Amino acid sequence: MMNDEFKKLFLRELEKLEKELENYSNEDLLWQAPEGINNSAGNLFLHLCGNLQHFIGAQLGGTGYERDREFEFAGKVSIEDLKKKIHDTKTVIDEYFETVEDQSFEDEYPLQPFGYSMTVRYFLNHLLGHLNYHLGQINYHRRILS
Repeated sequence: MMNDEFKKLFLRELEKLEKELENYSNEDLLWQAPEGINNSAGNLFLHLCGNLQHFIGAQLGGTGYERDREFEFAGKVSIEDLKKKIHDTKTVIDEYFETVEDQSFEDEYPLQPFGYSMTVRYFLNHLLGHLNYHLGQINYHRRILS
């Protein structure tokens, strides 16, 4: 049951991410960072996909995904590549939560990104918050530049 809840929440937010991408009227706007803003929306899209592919796909799902965090914040790809990355991330999320058992959420997460041990459930909640935080930044970025 918890796996269904996590799956619905992650996929719901990734759907919102797709809609934000569709709402950019000009692909060039994706890569602009207005004064006082550190990251372009395009880089936040890359970061969110890389983050979920790494922490859920590779670490929990064993997908073999290799993250390039530096590229997430410095690289640039086409809007079609961003669409594919979001689609691929949704697929990884869907497949992981389809196969995972609820009791595994109480297991220790295999990494300690904050310097301490935590349960998988704890870290998944963190990842949802992280996704929402950057989703809000992307929404605001789009509205500033539109």
